[in-house]
Amino acid sequence: LHRIGKADSMHRPHCPSREETVHHLLMECPHYRRECHQLSRALERKATSIPYFLTDPEATPHLVRYINSTRRPKETFGEV
Repeated sequence: LHRIGKADSMHRPHCPSREETVHHLLMECPHYRRECHQLSRALERKATSIPYFLTDPEATPHLVRYINSTRRPKETFGEV
């Protein structure tokens, strides 16, 4: 969000030492561990591939559910 001018900082309060990247948000952020686990259970082994998340129609509903569950972009874009 910072990269597109929708957030003041590239860092989040719960991960101040990490840049907010797609990889961090989808796979590493400890703040969203529960949501990430649910996404991993739904997509199984494929849940380790960002290209899969972003291009495969099978992943889209799960990815949208994940993004909504993090509530991260809600202030900027509303419900996805």
